[in-house]
Amino acid sequence: MKAILQLGLILVLSAAQYAPATKVPRSDCQKQCGHVDMEYPFGIGADCSLNPAFDINCTNSNNQNGVFKPFVGDFELLNISLTHGTIRVLMDIPTYCYNTSTQDMENSTVIGFNGTDTPYRLSDVHNKFTVVGCSTLAYIKDDGDKGYQSGCVSTCNDASDLEDGACSGMGCCQTAIPNGMYYYEVGFDSRFNTSQTWRSTGRCSYATLMEATEFNFSTAYINSTKLIDTYAGGAPMVLDWALRDVESCVTAKRNETGNYACLSRNSVCVNSINGEGYFCNCSHGYEGNPYLPDPDGCHDTNECYHNPCPSGGVCHNTVGGYYCSCRAGRKFSQETNACNPDIGLIIGVVVGFFVLMIIAFCGHMIIQRRKLNKIKQEYFRQHGGLLLFESMKSEKGLAFTVFTEVELIHATNNFDKSRIIGQGGHGTVYKGIIKDNMTVAIKRCALIDERQKKEFGQEMLILSQINHKNIVKLLGCCLEVEVPMLVYEFIPNGTLFELIHGKNRGLQISFNTLLRIAHEAAEGLHFLHSYASPPILHGDVKTANILLDENYMAKVTDFGASILAPSDKEQFVTIVQGTCGYLDPEYMQTCQLTDKSDVYSFGVIILEILTGQMPLKLEGPAIQKSLSSVFLSAMKENNLDSVLLSHIKGQETMELIRGLAELAKQCLDMCGTNRPSMKEITDELGRLRKLSLHPWVQVDTEMETESLLSGPSTIYSGLEIEASSTGYLGDERENLPMNPGSTYYAR
Repeated sequence: MKAILQLGLILVLSAAQYAPATKVPRSDCQKQCGHVDMEYPFGIGADCSLNPAFDINCTNSNNQNGVFKPFVGDFELLNISLTHGTIRVLMDIPTYCYNTSTQDMENSTVIGFNGTDTPYRLSDVHNKFTVVGCSTLAYIKDDGDKGYQSGCVSTCNDASDLEDGACSGMGCCQTAIPNGMYYYEVGFDSRFNTSQTWRSTGRCSYATLMEATEFNFSTAYINSTKLIDTYAGGAPMVLDWALRDVESCVTAKRNETGNYACLSRNSVCVNSINGEGYFCNCSHGYEGNPYLPDPDGCHDTNECYHNPCPSGGVCHNTVGGYYCSCRAGRKFSQETNACNPDIGLIIGVVVGFFVLMIIAFCGHMIIQRRKLNKIKQEYFRQHGGLLLFESMKSEKGLAFTVFTEVELIHATNNFDKSRIIGQGGHGTVYKGIIKDNMTVAIKRCALIDERQKKEFGQEMLILSQINHKNIVKLLGCCLEVEVPMLVYEFIPNGTLFELIHGKNRGLQISFNTLLRIAHEAAEGLHFLHSYASPPILHGDVKTANILLDENYMAKVTDFGASILAPSDKEQFVTIVQGTCGYLDPEYMQTCQLTDKSDVYSFGVIILEILTGQMPLKLEGPAIQKSLSSVFLSAMKENNLDSVLLSHIKGQETMELIRGLAELAKQCLDMCGTNRPSMKEITDELGRLRKLSLHPWVQVDTEMETESLLSGPSTIYSGLEIEASSTGYLGDERENLPMNPGSTYYAR
């Protein structure tokens, strides 16, 4: 059986009850009841509302300890919205329960609205008919003009099938209502009851029209009273209200009776969206009560209070509106409501900035270039560049070039690591290609002291004038850097060290060739000691500093430790330089570098040729670490064979070998004055070479020495002898293996 009970709302009004809309409330009207503000056209008490339909009762509901609440008829008022034309009230929730004692169903009161002249309509936008239960069919209907009737079914087999928040037919269902309803009834279909399932799903069902956003289904609503507890005061429902004595704003504005309710000059009329009638709003940019005359009605809104401008924008309030501005460099856009970059200003600023930057950069570069040129000029002066230039002017035939730093950077690809061909204590050597595609060796010297800086130009001038076939030619230098750079001719076939000990030892060079190379190196050193003006002391004579050209001719190189022969015999060097194993013991003790120091080092070179051993070993007893010590000990014990290379003993006569060993012994004498000069060494090597080439000819040593001394220049006499000999130089070099794949540079 379907049970329906109607309850009329006291808000039943007739059109005749509407008073003129132009009335205003008394100044002493109550402004608030409970927590709800009373805003005209609503009011509490006589002459405080627009008409009786908008009267609000402020009463002590159910004697709740003196707490007053506002009521619209019998229903508690929650809030009023003038802007949207709505009010919210609390409505009771109808229930339908199975009675376990009588085995029957009980109906609760069903609530409904009635009255065609009421200003209220049930909001179809905000409300939904909501049903909760596991075996429930509830109806909602309007017996008025619309004849509306609808229902909602909610079923479930077991409470465990339900899901919180889901209201789609399982334990809960919702349906919308049509527009324009001002009356409704709720009923339950008795054929749907919980008599079979109430023990597992609860015995009660619920149905009400309520605000949809205020409802969230919980599974606990099915088998407990939690829903009633949650909405103990009732379920919130939204009512649309309007002034319904006219159909629309158009009719209201032309009404000759003067009942138009929007009294503020800054108000607008809004047609009701739920039934005929209208309500009032303040114009855009204004706020307040549009139903009151000015100045109590709509007044200007300070939109900037909430800063509606975009991030970075500045809000400026105006009457009825506002506008936004942006900080410097940005421009407000109405289309995007954003502060966009001011392109014109930015372009101008950027262009100006870049112009200033270019000017500043150019100025900075000019200043830095001047500073750099000044520094280069100072370096050039410190390294004796002025002296070089003066000498080059006076000596027109001087073939010497002063390179710029830029030229050498370009020649070595900015001193790329792949261009390095040698490194040592005196600097790093790079392969370079200068103008005219000429390949050269460029040496970046290590740091030099102040004394060397002062003498550098003079030394470069002297070295540039050395033109000897057995000395690497110095082509030029760069003096405009902190540490000077030297440019030498390029020597392609490595060093004597590599030929004896290193990667080229597998070439099986003959002993005669090694002897020739030693002779040529001795000639180069003899030239430095005797014919350079002033004489030059090499200071670092060793096999690694004897380069071999394309014909395997010896070229003495690396003058990093060289000094001009001191005029003062008591002059000392501040730092002993050279290579361990080759250093003159007397030089290390006295700090005096002499021509006999080079002689000692050359004696070690002869030992390397004879023995094929390194000048210094890092392992073994102390006396066996030094090759010179081992050799001198063997000579003292008359046991020369123990240190000689086996293939030398088979190739050469013992007279030649003993002559060479005796020469080495004299060079290694601990007392420098007892050592031979480089001239004597050159002469003796020349004699030994002829003995090697013509072993059947016995040459008297003293007679040959006298002959050599009585000739013109020793060096050039020796060269003439080589050139006029039976061609052994040419024969030797034709038989030498070439190594075109190897690339070497002077050090």
